[in-house]
Amino acid sequence: MIAEFVVNNKIYSATKVSLFMANYKRELRMRTDIRRKEKMEKAIEFAERIKKVQKEAEIVLKRA
Repeated sequence: MIAEFVVNNKIYSATKVSLFMANYKRELRMRTDIRRKEKMEKAIEFAERIKKVQKEAEIVLKRA
């Protein structure tokens, strides 16, 4: 769940806005501070692991 917030709250260089802002036209509001460094690092690791799994799945599906 934290990884989802990180991805939705990241400002992308191409659009200059977060995904949440692009989709809902408002800022993402959270009750906790997910920007604390230790949580952020774990969330980024999780997001990178998920991206790797998705790429591997995409390669396998293209072979099928």
